[in-house]
Amino acid sequence: MPVFFLPPEQLTTSTLSISGPLLDHFRSLRIKVGEEIVVADGLGSRHHVTVTALSGRVLQGRILSSERQPARAAPSVVLCQALLKGEKLDWVIQKATELGVDRIVPLVTRHSVVRPQPSRMEHQRSRWQRIALEAAQQSERWTVPTVDEPVDCTEVSAVSASAMKLALVERSAKTSLAAVPLPVEADHTVLLLIGPEGGWDEEELRFMAAQGYNTVTLGSRILRAETAAIAALSILQSRLGNLG
Repeated sequence: MPVFFLPPEQLTTSTLSISGPLLDHFRSLRIKVGEEIVVADGLGSRHHVTVTALSGRVLQGRILSSERQPARAAPSVVLCQALLKGEKLDWVIQKATELGVDRIVPLVTRHSVVRPQPSRMEHQRSRWQRIALEAAQQSERWTVPTVDEPVDCTEVSAVSASAMKLALVERSAKTSLAAVPLPVEADHTVLLLIGPEGGWDEEELRFMAAQGYNTVTLGSRILRAETAAIAALSILQSRLGNLG
C-alpha cells in the first residue's frame, strides 16, 4: 500500500485533515470515502487511516492503528555527491532515496562545473527535499532522507566525525568497494563520497588521504558520475543489508 508523508504536527490526534497538493494526488488515485490509506510522519511512525470524508477542498480521516519503524539492524549511509550538471543530481537524489540512504550532502569540488548560487539556495534545497520525499513515498520508506545545502568537500568530515569514510576514485584506488571491510553495527555510519564529472583534484585526494578516507573503486570501467553513484550505493547497501 502506498505511503504518504505528512508533517508530524498533523498527526498528533486520532483524526486528520489533508488539503493542498497531497489532496490533488489522492484525487488522481481515485481514493474514496471508506478506503484505507497509510500516512507517515517521516520520523519513523506510520498510521493506517480510513477516509471519512472527501470534498473538493479537504480529505478527512481517522487513524485506525499506528506502528513504529523496526529497530535499525545495519549502519546508516550518508551519500556525499558532487554537484552535477542539469537534472543529473535530481536523478541521483531520487535513486539514492529509493536505495535507502539516510542523508544526502551535495559537494562543491575543484572540478565541479555547477556552483551553488546563494540567492537560489533555499529554493534549490527545498526542491531537492521534495524530490527525496516523493521518492520515499514511491518506495514506501519509513523516513525521508535529509538533503543538506552544498558544502566544500574538505568540510564533509564534519558531517559525521566518527563515520567510516569511503571515497570512490576511478583510477588510483586499489581496493574494490565489493571487498573493502565494512562496519556491521547498527550505530555506525558510512560516508560515501562520489566526485564530479571531471573526477577528484589532486589536492582533494591528498586531503582524503590525510583524513583517513578509504579510497575504493568499482573496477576498470570509467562510469558517468551519476551511474557511479547508483552502482556504488547498490553494492554498499546490499553488503550492509540495507536493501530491505
